[in-house]
Amino acid sequence: MTTITPDPGNHGTPRPSLRSEAGAPGTLTAVPHADQSQTTQKGASVTYPGPPRPVQNSATPLAELADQLGAAAPEPANSTVEVTGITHDSRAVRPGDLYAALPGARLHGADFVAQAAGLGAVAVLTDPTGAERAAATGLPVLVVDDPRALMGELAATIYGRPGRDLLQIGITGTSGKTTTAYLVEGGLKSTRNTGLIGTVETRIGDERIKSERTTPEATDLQALFAVMRERGVEAVAMEVSSHALVLGRVDGCVFDIAVFTNLSPEHMEFHSDMEDYFRAKAQLFTPERSRRGVVNVDDEYGRRLAREASVPVVTYSAEGHPDADWRASDVHIGPMDSTFTVTGPEGVRVAAKSPLPGPFNVANTLAAIVALATAGLDPQTAADGIAGVPGVPGRLERVDAGQPYLAVVDYAHKTDAVESVLRALRKVTKGRLHIVLGCGGDRDRTKRAPMGAAAARLADIAVLTSDNPRSEDPLAILATMLEGAASVPVHERGEVLLFEDRAAAIEAAVARAHPGDTVLVAGKGHEQGQDIAGVIRPFDDRQVLREAIQKTQG
Repeated sequence: MTTITPDPGNHGTPRPSLRSEAGAPGTLTAVPHADQSQTTQKGASVTYPGPPRPVQNSATPLAELADQLGAAAPEPANSTVEVTGITHDSRAVRPGDLYAALPGARLHGADFVAQAAGLGAVAVLTDPTGAERAAATGLPVLVVDDPRALMGELAATIYGRPGRDLLQIGITGTSGKTTTAYLVEGGLKSTRNTGLIGTVETRIGDERIKSERTTPEATDLQALFAVMRERGVEAVAMEVSSHALVLGRVDGCVFDIAVFTNLSPEHMEFHSDMEDYFRAKAQLFTPERSRRGVVNVDDEYGRRLAREASVPVVTYSAEGHPDADWRASDVHIGPMDSTFTVTGPEGVRVAAKSPLPGPFNVANTLAAIVALATAGLDPQTAADGIAGVPGVPGRLERVDAGQPYLAVVDYAHKTDAVESVLRALRKVTKGRLHIVLGCGGDRDRTKRAPMGAAAARLADIAVLTSDNPRSEDPLAILATMLEGAASVPVHERGEVLLFEDRAAAIEAAVARAHPGDTVLVAGKGHEQGQDIAGVIRPFDDRQVLREAIQKTQG
């Protein structure tokens, strides 16, 4: 049976309910654009917007950078200018910076050169369109046709090629990047000082910095590498998105190990089709981007990549593919973790444990072990370190408030991921399986109906709701998800509920939960805000779920 239950305030004609009363649920509040970092100048602490920079960085002559770019040399009056940093964000300029004024979809970075100059920029990098505006500041200007395409290599030069002093392991794929990166870092910690860069956060040793995107822009990335080097970090695990590869964010990086997890439809608002998406990912497995590849051959695109990659490739299979170099066997899936045996070249056998549940996390754990073994670590030492990882924020993260049922939050926000998580939780659920799920606005619209169908087919109760509607009508997004749910034959379909308000949806799922059930809140994972009509208000699924459970506990 399908039930459509509107939330309060949406009786009559359906319409978006963007409430703005002070203190009420749904209050919209702005959050800062960027994190801040502190440095010390002349003995005093100075706070700058953006990620951290190295405390000490040798100056690079502007003339040397012009020569690297193939740009016109600075005028004689500017021949002694030296650069100590680079940024593409005019708000984050520090004294001594080269400001990269890039063309954008709506505005040009050259519109902000005066701000950059006022903050201490000593030169500007831009394209011919921005050259005249940049020159009006009186700063020397380096002009190239495509500054974004050259910015990464330039940043690497300015910060002294810091990546060369780090063991760099990059992970790409549609699903599993974040989890695999955390597992790789966990394995590295047993022998080295580590860093982590990804969707949830950046970690430099014990310092944690909230991430704005999966892979930082090239200027920020090279600065982070330099900070890591300065603080004694020896190895970094890093997520590499397809956007990062296409937009040049990892230009200037050559990863020691590149890992491919899988590929399924995602980001179709950015990529023209799956072939375009695959080719973007495949860029990581070229000599310009990596030295060795680690590829999942359980995935059809992985098998193709293993054939076509232009760097040496090591393959792995969690499903026992006979041609894989590394395989998982004797797999035992538990309620909150899994154990298995890893078989590798020359008879290597490793006892492994995935600290997260589900077959897909066996694959992620295997990927991490193989990546570390390929990097030269002892496989058993790596596996032991991975087994000790306490969890990954927003990835099958358990919320326990004393309730007699399992409650978890997961980042699953594409059809394959939703299906995988629901199947994994079904295996450990004695009672009914509930899911709260929405789809993001201004993103790939083709996945909305399939995600609604997956929730309706694989859960006993599917509560469809808002995710990050952004500029779209939340009810229009829900209507498409509902179409997908309704396409599931009645005898295969669970109960389907509809709530525009996400907090109300979570409360509804919790109110229906009984001992032995599982409640999954999916789609946002670690996120701590909800984007409605272009304004981000605080919203953390984990906190809202915990509060909903506590209300029912009396």
